[in-house]
Amino acid sequence: MLVIRTYERNGYTVYPIVVPAGYGLETCNFYLVKHDSGLTLIDAGMPDDSSWEGLIKALENNSFRLEDLTEILFTHHHIDHVGLVNRITKTHSIPVYAHSLSVPRLKRDKEFLKMRVEFFEQLYHEMNCGEEGKKQIQYLKKSINKNDHLKVEQEITTLQEGMSLFNFKIKEVPGHAPDQIAFIDETSKWCFAGDHLIQHISSNALVEPDLLGKRIHSLVDYKNSLKAFIDVNVDFVFSGHGELIQDPKKLIEMRLSKIKKKSEKVKGLIDSGITTGSELAKHLYQRHYSTQFALVMSEVIGHLDALESDGQIEKTMRAGAWHYRLG
Repeated sequence: MLVIRTYERNGYTVYPIVVPAGYGLETCNFYLVKHDSGLTLIDAGMPDDSSWEGLIKALENNSFRLEDLTEILFTHHHIDHVGLVNRITKTHSIPVYAHSLSVPRLKRDKEFLKMRVEFFEQLYHEMNCGEEGKKQIQYLKKSINKNDHLKVEQEITTLQEGMSLFNFKIKEVPGHAPDQIAFIDETSKWCFAGDHLIQHISSNALVEPDLLGKRIHSLVDYKNSLKAFIDVNVDFVFSGHGELIQDPKKLIEMRLSKIKKKSEKVKGLIDSGITTGSELAKHLYQRHYSTQFALVMSEVIGHLDALESDGQIEKTMRAGAWHYRLG
């Protein structure tokens, strides 16, 4: 159980906001950060009353008002990290900061979203996903208009690697999402990392297209981001879900080890004669193939891309679908 307390170091005071979350995430965490320049909100919870009440309670319990917020910083664009932004800025207009790759996603740019649907339509066809793939494409098509109300109304100021903001150094850590960034204070040796690191579960490296519609090798990016993060001068991580992380290097080593073991399992299945992405997903995840289709396929495709990048497997196209074999 996450202990909700105030954290203070070198002129910063952090007030975690913790609300319940489903899908094995335990909690949804976002953070008020008081510093000399103002009161920053890092991430913005879910678009629901639970997150709103958590924010208001955290403000009131620490003698703040909503009007004391001076800016909002996003670690990445996923809805459980940006949900309250419009509700806040509708009555209290403040700057919003995010990575440049967040913008078409947060603004729900119609052309980008249509390209994204086309990307997944081709991807699921090439992975031989059949009816499950077609159902997911219909869901994505409907969501373009259905979720239009979730687009961020406020202008977004973009961030990128190496920039500094309120003594936070911006570090790009793509993998879980292409726009995932971490806010690092090396003086205090702490970091706000969104979903880059979660203590109790692995962060799914979600397959996505880049801005031109080319597949991002998300697991390759995630492994590289984890390896690069080992050298960051941080001993405490404010995570987007579950417990806060007090030994990030140990957790990173464990995550990399588990990724390697999962890749070996995928290789073993390929060696046994299971050759398509969909069949691999069915064998690895069984009933979850249908109930968590998009997450399961992201996981499998990520491992296939990583293994192919390392030269451990090869693929050939047959009847419109990729078939994998050991390299």
